[in-house]
Order: sequence, then C-alpha cells, then structure tokens
Amino acid sequence: MSPSKQAILVTGGCGYIGSHTVLRLLESGYKVIVVDNLSNSSYESLRRVHKLYAITAAASPSAQFEDAALPVETLIPFYQVDILDRHGLVKVFEDHPEISSVIHFAGRKAVGESGRIPLDYYNVNISGTVNLLQVMEDFHVRKIVFSSSATVYGNPPSIPIPETSPIVTVMSPYGRTKVFLEHILKDLCVASVIKQQQHLQDRTNNTDGANGAEVERNYEWSVMLLRYFNPAGAHPSGIMGEDCKGTPNNLMPFLSQVAVGKLERLAVFGNDYPTDDGTCIRDYLHVVDLAQGHVAALEKLDQEQAAGNYGCKAYNLGTGTGYSVFDMVKAFNKAVGTDLPYKVTDRRAGDVPNLTSDPRLANKELNWRAEKTLDEMCADLWRWQRNNPDGYAVSPSIPHPV
Repeated sequence: MSPSKQAILVTGGCGYIGSHTVLRLLESGYKVIVVDNLSNSSYESLRRVHKLYAITAAASPSAQFEDAALPVETLIPFYQVDILDRHGLVKVFEDHPEISSVIHFAGRKAVGESGRIPLDYYNVNISGTVNLLQVMEDFHVRKIVFSSSATVYGNPPSIPIPETSPIVTVMSPYGRTKVFLEHILKDLCVASVIKQQQHLQDRTNNTDGANGAEVERNYEWSVMLLRYFNPAGAHPSGIMGEDCKGTPNNLMPFLSQVAVGKLERLAVFGNDYPTDDGTCIRDYLHVVDLAQGHVAALEKLDQEQAAGNYGCKAYNLGTGTGYSVFDMVKAFNKAVGTDLPYKVTDRRAGDVPNLTSDPRLANKELNWRAEKTLDEMCADLWRWQRNNPDGYAVSPSIPHPV
C-alpha cells in the first residue's frame, strides 16, 4: 500500500451511507479504517465493499489499486467499537497513528424512535460525538466531516433552502442532536483559534516547550458540516444497499419492501399538504452521489488547510429538485414494472410540506454535483432489493474484529 495514502477513520462505516462512502474513498486512493458497533448495521457491508473494490481494480489496473488483492480485514481495518467507548476509540488511534481525518456517521437516526427514547439519542449522538472529538484532540487529529441533516432547517421560510436558512430547535430529539452537534463543532473551532493564538504568543515569548525551546504546533480545527437531504438508491451493481432492520422509517426502503412482498402496502402520511398533489415534497439524492460528496469535502478541507484556512462551514448536499410522495411512488412503480399498493393515512407528526435544497454552494465550492437521475435511483434500489430481499442476512464470523 502506498505510504502516500491518507488514512481516514470512518465511524458508522458499516451503515448505508457509511459503506458507500468507504468504497468511494478506497476508489479515490484513501486508506480507510472503520469503527462501528454493528447495532444497526452488518459487517457484511464491508465484505461487499471489498468485492466491489476488487471489481474496480480489475477494470482499471494500476498501482493505485494494488491493495485490492489484500484480504478484507487487511484492506479495511475494522473495530467493533461504540463511540461511547473512550478506551476503544483510543486503541483505534493508537493502532493507526496515520489517521489524518475523520468522517463521522455513527449515531442513532430514527425520528419517531427519538421521541420515545430521547435520552438514548442525546447520550449516543451528543455524548458519543463529544467523546470522539476529545479523543481526536488527544491524538492531534483535528479534521472532521460531520454527517448532519436537512432536518436542522425545520419548516423553512423559503424553498429551495440555502445554508443561510435559519436553524431551528423545535423538532424531534434526533433533529435537536444534529443542531446541538453543529453548535458544538462551531464552538470547538472558535476555541481552537483562541488556543492557536495563545500558542503563537507563547512561541513569540519563547515560553512554549521544554527548557524554553520553541515548539511549533497547530491547534486549529477544520470542520465540514454536510447537511444531507434524502439519501436513496443503492450501488448500481445491486451488491450493496440499505439493509433495514425492522420496518423502514423512510419512503424508498419502505416501497422496496412492499415490492418484494415483505410489507403489505405503503402508508402515505397525509394528502392535504399545500403541494400540487397534497403529499410532502423531498429532495432525493442518490447514495453514490452522496458518497462522492464526502470525498469532495475531504479534498476541500485539504485545500483550505494548505492555504492556511481553518474553521467550520456547512454545505447542503441535494439535487435542488423536489419530488412528492406520489412522484416517488410513480417512479418506483416504473422501475418495478407494476403498481404498488398504498393507503393514505393521517399526517405524521413532525413532517413539513417541503424540504428541497439549494445545492449551489456545494456545486461551486466543493466542485460537487448530484449526477444520477431519479430513474437511476429507483432502478438501482430495485436491483439491490430484488437481489437481496433479506438485505445482508448472512452472519459468518467477523474476521478479526477488535
């Protein structure tokens, strides 16, 4: 493996978005270490990543992909560690001093469930993330891409939604954890600037370091907040996708399980919203495009650091096009080749009429744009679900988890 490869720690790397991002990172020349507690994911996803990476390497033979021949446990070091486990996280960083950045997906994410068990959400999402940040600080790793969400905008005053739209706290406990964590990360960046200024002053006064010797350090953090809209789809191969545990909380995986007969019909929560067909509008984003957005975010952080720029910045990741629930049902019916049953029910608490992104800032500054179409999204999701009706329903032993 080339020593020039940057090493990225991906928390929650066995999950839906995490696993697609791990694959894209490998394909882009990064080394990846994964942390996941497997509470809502499967190690099988990394086996699928390994298989797809080998296919990429075979199609594009070059020195960049020479590591594709390595076994999965060597190519992608994996630690079955909860982010609340400080000792476990410390071991990851001790074992891999080459880690230069973190992409942080790990956390609980079901809006409805968060209202029933809010303390669990505050504990895992907030305490766990603070724990991770403290360990990162201890090991001088101060660069992170954070998985935020469009839920931070609540019911926005205008559509499409720019990054300058007000951030609200009147939402689910899950949504509040995203808002609080954004504030925590911003506060961390501000504090790191003050610490760096003090360090520079100490160096000027020649009071930093043993025996008064000058020691040059950089305490400043680089943080990128990626506010996702609605990830959907699966890898085009049909080998990797979203492995839902229990009844899905989101529209597209729910529809796909209706299509394979695991669920009887779709529940459409309300048809009396102020939209053209009365159903909620969302900005659906192909998970492969979303994964590429993380690579673009890392590249941007590196560029900014090279220019001496640090701090925290937020970007929307979406297509800029909104689709209603009935639009999505129609598009998925087309992919499946039949009309799937649904029933209109009462509105669901917390749903807002329209969440459509303005992605122009990411288009311009990250040089990133969602490229895959709605038809591709639906076709890829159906290919995954048809080929894997039970998801990653295999459970061979995990190779050398730590």
